[in-house]
Amino acid sequence: MRNLTATLCLTLAVLLGSDVGAYADKPWSALKSGNHFVLIRHALAPGYSDPDYFDVEDCKTQRNLNDEGRRQSKKIGDLFRSNGIKRALVYSSQWCRCLDTARLLDLGNVSELSALNSFFEHFERETLQTKKLKRWIETASLSTPTVLVSHQVNITAMTGYSPASGEIVFVERSPDGSLSIIGSIQTLR
Repeated sequence: MRNLTATLCLTLAVLLGSDVGAYADKPWSALKSGNHFVLIRHALAPGYSDPDYFDVEDCKTQRNLNDEGRRQSKKIGDLFRSNGIKRALVYSSQWCRCLDTARLLDLGNVSELSALNSFFEHFERETLQTKKLKRWIETASLSTPTVLVSHQVNITAMTGYSPASGEIVFVERSPDGSLSIIGSIQTLR
């Protein structure tokens, strides 16, 4: 029922042209209350996949944020602040487009978390990597707002939901360890 309510509220707000911060109070409040976190798909980085010569240590070999993606990342950080979250624990994939998104949020230090790395070119890693991330989430405190910046394939594997670039997906961690999406906000306009 909660997922349906959140979806209806988001749909109504989009149809009425409301400001995203105005209709999203419940997910933002939940994020501040513990046992919740957000997954963010990296901001806009045009293209598809990464080049064959990809090197995680060299941003020049990767698909990166464009100017719109950098503006989008800053706007996402502003959205957090406008909803009362000035600091957060921020974790990111080691891919440059995720690290740049996470840093441009300007919500605090960014920690690399390899479980958030893309497995798009290596789907054989999906099961193991998703289990690793779920174990990490099971033991995370979540008493401080927590932000995980990752890739579409990772977020979809965790939640069954396919986010747009820069989309914020609010997730509740239940006492039994299960995860439920309680809302999402698309940030490209």
